Amino acid sequence: MKSWIRPVILLLVIIGITLLHYLTPLKLHFLHDIFQRLYYLPIILAAFWYGLRGGLACSLLVSCVYAPHILFQWGGELTLEMEKYLEILLYNIVGGITGFLSQKERERSAQLQETAKGLAESFETLRAQSERITLIEGELRRAEKLSTLGEMAAVLAHEIRNPLGSIRGTAEILRDDYRPGDPKYEFIEIQIKETERLNRVVEDFLQMARPQPPEMQSCLVQEELETMVTLVAQDARRRQIQLLLHPSVVPLILKADGEKLRQAFLNIILNSLQATPAGGAVVISTRIDQGTACEITFHDSGQGIEAEALERIFEPFFTSKPDGTGLGLAITRKIIEIHGGSMAVTSEAGHGTTVTVRLPLLTAAEGGA
Repeated sequence: MKSWIRPVILLLVIIGITLLHYLTPLKLHFLHDIFQRLYYLPIILAAFWYGLRGGLACSLLVSCVYAPHILFQWGGELTLEMEKYLEILLYNIVGGITGFLSQKERERSAQLQETAKGLAESFETLRAQSERITLIEGELRRAEKLSTLGEMAAVLAHEIRNPLGSIRGTAEILRDDYRPGDPKYEFIEIQIKETERLNRVVEDFLQMARPQPPEMQSCLVQEELETMVTLVAQDARRRQIQLLLHPSVVPLILKADGEKLRQAFLNIILNSLQATPAGGAVVISTRIDQGTACEITFHDSGQGIEAEALERIFEPFFTSKPDGTGLGLAITRKIIEIHGGSMAVTSEAGHGTTVTVRLPLLTAAEGGA
């Protein structure tokens, strides 16, 4: 309600009652008694609307407009005048008491609202702290698993590296007995290469627990993705899955460790292919997000991931695959975070899964375009 409406209503009611008093013949005492008590309506309303000051102001106004009626129209009958003057006193008492009580009620209501607001803010603060504690607990559990992984990696490195070194050394000695082109020479070459690859796997496993600083340099996102798509194209054809890479409109340049970035992309693409049935598709697309970041999405048309599994998808050793290790996405997210980016997975049962990787673009100050 607009601020001027209530005063106008009160004024009109007072004027209306006063006119009834002045225009009604004095011989109709019972009507004047009714009109006399009608003055309580605007007084009580003013007290409810404006508190103590409003009630007293309205009762004083009523007294001022009612007093001349007593003096000039009822004048001469002292007993009757005393009754009317007593009514004026009651107007002011009712206005003051009602206004005081109304004001105290409003103050109490305001205090309760302030208390409720404080409680709501405290609840939101507690809820935020609870969520933060839950997040920290999750990070601590992950850190504990990574610590366990580090210990396992140290044991594996000790138990595997020495035999690998012996196998490679023996193979190199045997290779010297054959000339290039000899089938046995080729087999020994394969053995040496596979030994080196197995040694790199052990190194990667170690770096999962103790990541080494990446060797940052400028690289094109499109080129890195094309390399990985070419690498897994044969696997996609064998699975009868359509693998699509939508080229970016403009070159997207990152400051990144190309080898680690390719490893992250390869893990995501392989997971997408493994989750997609024959006849499905895996679609990779890129875009610029707010001009400062590159957003890469990997969407597959598989069956999706259950909500319970989705919450734990980045936990080390958690996997829904019978032959999985549960390390692929954990390693991938760590690589993305090392590059200052973020990784999110969204999934809906029956509608596939979307992995979104967000990485900062190379700025002009860093040597970008």
